[in-house]
Amino acid sequence: MTTDQRYVFGAALATCSTDPMTGFFRTGDCATDARDRGAHVACAELTADFLAFSKAQGNDLVTPRPEFGFPGLKPGDCWCLCAARWAEAADAGCAPKVKLTATHERALQTIDLETLKAHAIDVM
Repeated sequence: MTTDQRYVFGAALATCSTDPMTGFFRTGDCATDARDRGAHVACAELTADFLAFSKAQGNDLVTPRPEFGFPGLKPGDCWCLCAARWAEAADAGCAPKVKLTATHERALQTIDLETLKAHAIDVM
């Protein structure tokens, strides 16, 4: 993994969440590399609507999975989501807000910047 991780506006990537600990590498940020096939790069503040949508798509983020060190998520938690799943939720009208400063620039390969900005918590 490179240490030169950038967010959507090109500056250094900020922390998404350390409680719960998120990220493909479980470092608290949405850092990525070629091993991250799902592109877990969109830092989102989760909502009940999104969590229900994700579960309906086959990705239950609510149920704890202690065998994998996964605590289960609740509304208000921040989490590095797969860019494609976030985009699906946007198309369905239930995309959660995003922290742009913690959303990796790789998200722009799947989600256009204007859409991200329209859902931003931390617009500059």
